[in-house]
Amino acid sequence: MKTIKLLLMVLLLNGCSENNTDKVQKWKDEIVKADTDMSDLAAKEGFSAALIKYADESFVKFDEGMHPTVGKNAFIEKRGASPGPKTLTWKPVFTEVAASGDLGYSWGNWKFVLPDTVVYGNYITIWKKQTDGSWKMTFDAGNSSPPPLN
Repeated sequence: MKTIKLLLMVLLLNGCSENNTDKVQKWKDEIVKADTDMSDLAAKEGFSAALIKYADESFVKFDEGMHPTVGKNAFIEKRGASPGPKTLTWKPVFTEVAASGDLGYSWGNWKFVLPDTVVYGNYITIWKKQTDGSWKMTFDAGNSSPPPLN
């Protein structure tokens, strides 16, 4: 009888673990999709327009050589009405999400194409799950770097 109880507990815990693993992977996939969709929108409508659409109200933006911009409205005021450049794109390399499924991050490489040069960099974005199930940025930062290795 003890062996059966032990076996049932192991199976139950294993089942919960697999179920949680499936949930975590689903949330990671959702973050990758949000990140990729935001990059696609930046190429169509402009970088600032994409960030505004995907920003949480409490969004914080770190820009190289500048003080942080705190709040979505402050970001809009700072960037003005301009949609921003359409030649800045990015691709996530790695994503992680909390076991609770309400917070995660992605990091990857960005590329900014200018008329006479191409600038590369890395970024990190922290994502917060909204009450409607969508993911919005709560923090974004980046820096310039050499071209990506792959």
